[in-house]
Amino acid sequence: MRGTSGASLAAAQERFEPVLRSAGTDAATLGEQLFAVVSALDGSAPLRRSLADPSRDGEDKARVVAAVLAGGFDERVVDLVAGLARSRWSSDADLGDAVERLAVDAMLAAAESRDALETVEDELFVLTRALVGQRQARQALSDETTEPVRRVALVETLLDGKADEITVALARRATTSPRGRRFVPTLTWYGDVAAERRNRLVASVTSGSVLSAAQEERLGALLERAYGRAVQLNVTVDPTVIGGLRIQVGADVVDSTVLSRLADARRRLAG
Repeated sequence: MRGTSGASLAAAQERFEPVLRSAGTDAATLGEQLFAVVSALDGSAPLRRSLADPSRDGEDKARVVAAVLAGGFDERVVDLVAGLARSRWSSDADLGDAVERLAVDAMLAAAESRDALETVEDELFVLTRALVGQRQARQALSDETTEPVRRVALVETLLDGKADEITVALARRATTSPRGRRFVPTLTWYGDVAAERRNRLVASVTSGSVLSAAQEERLGALLERAYGRAVQLNVTVDPTVIGGLRIQVGADVVDSTVLSRLADARRRLAG
């Protein structure tokens, strides 16, 4: 999300963050309600276009939000969505994407309030890694022709009471409301948002063999020097990878043969 929409989302996040900090574990309720708003926007193109229409008066759009959300929504959610409606968006789809991002922020803030954010991030990665060799399970979790209750039952079978409640809630959301994405990429995005909240980049590392602790430490140090900030390594072993590593950090994809040069180049650019 870039340009006008990116600026509008950033402003909304800045306003919402103090609310999340004061909400504590109740931030999860705000997140669930924001997810409900996302579903409403996805399910009604006229509503989505109306609220994102740049030619329409902002206060008029805020009144529409208040009317639509009256009665069952927390006033903090109503205020946030009204503020989003007053903002400018490059496209009506960007409005729904922004609400979804804020919903994820709220869910993760609830975990953060009880020092469980790192746990949730780790569990999301473990779940995605567990599905690497489970093609049928991945397809079933992403198949929108399958009844949502069956997809949720599969998620609960996979997690089986072993995961944090926020991890479970996010996994359920990823399978019941994929928004055009597949299950695993959605979980990966949730994990990236969690890492961002911890002020860490996520490096998804695919190796042909298990890395030793010393190798992981060296790789992490190289990446941290290259990117100038803490990096969370998520390592997956794939025997089909030959001749080193595949490393993805955001949009950057590098391999072990260019990693040292990347680190050197970034240090030179930094002066």
